[in-house]
Amino acid sequence: MDTVSELGAWMQKLYMLSTSDHASVVSMNLFVALLCGCIVIGHLLEENRWMNESITALIIGLCTGVVILLISRGKSSHLLVFSEDLFFIYLLPPIIFNAGFQVKKKQFFRKFITIMLFGAVGTLISCAVIDSGAVLFFRNLGIGFLDISDYLAIGAIFAATDSVCTLQVLSQDETPLLYSLVFGEGVVNDATSVVLFNAIQSADMTTIDPTISLHFIGSFLYLFLASTLLGALAGLVSAYIIKKLYFGRHSTDREVAIMILMAYLSYILAELFYLSGILTVFFCGIVMSHYTWHNVTESSRITTKHAFATLSFVAETFIFLYVGMDALDIEKWRFVSDRPGTSVAVSSILLCLVLLGRAAFVFTLSFLTNLTKKSRNEHITFREQVIIWWAGLMRGAVSMALAYNKFSSSGHTQLQPHAIMITSTITVVLFSTVVCGLMTQPLIRLLLPHPKQSSSAASSGPNTPRSVNVPLLGHQQDSEADLGDEHPPTSLRMLLTTPSHTVHRYWRKFDDTFMRPVFGGRGFVPFVPTSPTDERNPHRC
Repeated sequence: MDTVSELGAWMQKLYMLSTSDHASVVSMNLFVALLCGCIVIGHLLEENRWMNESITALIIGLCTGVVILLISRGKSSHLLVFSEDLFFIYLLPPIIFNAGFQVKKKQFFRKFITIMLFGAVGTLISCAVIDSGAVLFFRNLGIGFLDISDYLAIGAIFAATDSVCTLQVLSQDETPLLYSLVFGEGVVNDATSVVLFNAIQSADMTTIDPTISLHFIGSFLYLFLASTLLGALAGLVSAYIIKKLYFGRHSTDREVAIMILMAYLSYILAELFYLSGILTVFFCGIVMSHYTWHNVTESSRITTKHAFATLSFVAETFIFLYVGMDALDIEKWRFVSDRPGTSVAVSSILLCLVLLGRAAFVFTLSFLTNLTKKSRNEHITFREQVIIWWAGLMRGAVSMALAYNKFSSSGHTQLQPHAIMITSTITVVLFSTVVCGLMTQPLIRLLLPHPKQSSSAASSGPNTPRSVNVPLLGHQQDSEADLGDEHPPTSLRMLLTTPSHTVHRYWRKFDDTFMRPVFGGRGFVPFVPTSPTDERNPHRC
């Protein structure tokens, strides 16, 4: 009898498991169909100056959530539960890597100091403004108990910009300097916000002393340098392996696989050693485009270029569809249904603090940066400052992932103050993404009616990443002829007056003398049949 009952229980469990598996298959089918729909609708709206694919996916996600709510009679609004692990481990790496792989390195490194200033110092300023405002206003609203670590975490959560949406609303070809500055700042900003958040989570907030700020600064410097070096090392290792073993002689599939896997390995290693995977995979992409990409066959170049872009595009669409559907999670809204006024007030305050926090550092740091520039052509104009301020107001999946990490457990919330913070985060993400995203392109056309085209964009051939034909550092006048100058600037005065030009000159010499003979790159890979080097095009990037 016991055996029969045990067998019956086992069969029941098996049935429940198979039912659960079937439900997962149904959910994935619907989600993939929605992704296809987002791509088709985004294509049809390609010429619309207001809409972009991220907003399209977000709206489709919201509409799908409404339909599921109606079908399930208010029980559920999503096909998949939002998971910060899914976002950080699987969706974010291809987006950030492709951005580093495709970025115009000339423009990025030309503004590198400004990018670091905005991304690191600016994030700290924004975090401080949001923290101060939250402490000042939230206690008067009576939303419930939030301790000091909660308030500090709120600053880190809402200081994180949405670098993914920035890719959609700014054009690298039309506004290369603005794109490099805003996106580069966004990458460093996300890394800084995540580092700050993790430091707050691990710090003992019961005893506050001045050494905590020094600990934060030391942690950030260590994480930035270590993450950057790890990313560069992963890129160099992949370049060396492909150059020495030259997989393309037998199989182009292997060299493409090595590039993809080494890029992902850099991110996973950074997470393994508690570093910033965002910075690691970004700089891995930059190094791979400079060395590794030139060591593969011509067919692999085309394949990798489109493979990385496609993975990034699908991940971006997935994220916004995912966020849109999860925004209507009925469980979280049910907790705040009896206090809708408080929820609206918290969301409004957070939106105002985000606006104020970004303005506090964009205009201040732009003013200080302009003081260091002797040429007015290098100044960040007021109109450009307004665009930088506005384009960085969007909050996205990074903010949601951090909020879920702090204020929920396995996607569920049991405390009303925590539910209010999560629903407020969702409201801020939706409002900033839709409103700021819709207005960014018209704002650029209004303030910069005739953006200067980058000459580097025209120089990129169809078989190269958009950044490959651009020098790693330096100004537009840098050329191969510069390397032949018999009297290069060697004095400290020249280094201080034209640092980018001078550093670029020495970098090119170091790169040509030591790096490319070992790691490859255009002009130094020996020519063999079906070699990736084309002797008819000896130009070096």
